[in-house]
Amino acid sequence: MTRTRTPSLRSLLFSLSGVNGSIVPMIWRRVLYTVLLSLIVVLLDHRLFALKAGLNAAPLTLMGLTLAIFLGFRNTVAYQRWWEARTLWGEMIIAMRNLARQRMAFLPGTEAVDARRLTYHLIAYAHTLRHHLRGSDPAAELGQWLDQASIEAILAAPNRPSALLARTGAVYAEIARALNIEPILLAAIDAELGKLSHVLGGCERIQGTPIPFAYILLLHRTVHIYCFLLPFCLVGLMGWFTPLVVGVLAYTFFGLDALGDQIEDPFGTLPNDLPLDAYSTTIENDLLALQASAQNR
Repeated sequence: MTRTRTPSLRSLLFSLSGVNGSIVPMIWRRVLYTVLLSLIVVLLDHRLFALKAGLNAAPLTLMGLTLAIFLGFRNTVAYQRWWEARTLWGEMIIAMRNLARQRMAFLPGTEAVDARRLTYHLIAYAHTLRHHLRGSDPAAELGQWLDQASIEAILAAPNRPSALLARTGAVYAEIARALNIEPILLAAIDAELGKLSHVLGGCERIQGTPIPFAYILLLHRTVHIYCFLLPFCLVGLMGWFTPLVVGVLAYTFFGLDALGDQIEDPFGTLPNDLPLDAYSTTIENDLLALQASAQNR
């Protein structure tokens, strides 16, 4: 799903659906808990027992400042991971287009069957990489692009994208030798295949190196403790407005915490993760269009 670059004020203020990327569905229970706690604290303070917690805004300010620094650092690191993954997939789209263009320019005598085989191998690689990063089974989609023997060999490999890329390189080399093209042209093709291997290694590095759990655990606990203490620190200053103020602050801190959790692993299927399905479809459509244009020349 695409979002407008300049969303309306109404959508900014009232968009609650997780489909649109809103974090509200993930945190509303925690925010509601803090608001209800604030309401109980206010009732105890003003109505029932005249409870005086003895807390002021000083500990709240010090703890909030520290927590904001931690959240900012963690979310910056998470966003860097997300952006690096986006850059890698962008590089893969460019490399795929380059390979299709090079096949048309450097291998003009390629038989139609072999041209389709090269195109289908590249499309299959995009889908296989997506499934590899998500831990899902690519067999159904591979059946559209590869023969049964290739599918069985790839599914049996410990690293499926790497195995498919090796077979793709072998097909390019086989056709290049049959057409007796110059080695320098084959080297240019191999450089683009190397970029696909670089994308695979970069994505695996991101997926296999999560933010240390001890750091995430400390941050989660600190956020919950801070939001739990909010009403006790604010009730003397805000009175009946305490639940409203606590709700806004809890939404901010719980939201930042949950958003960092989402984008830390950019290859998932949550709304704020990378749209890998859309990227794979883009590669598929571009390569098929280039193949069709080559056949019509």
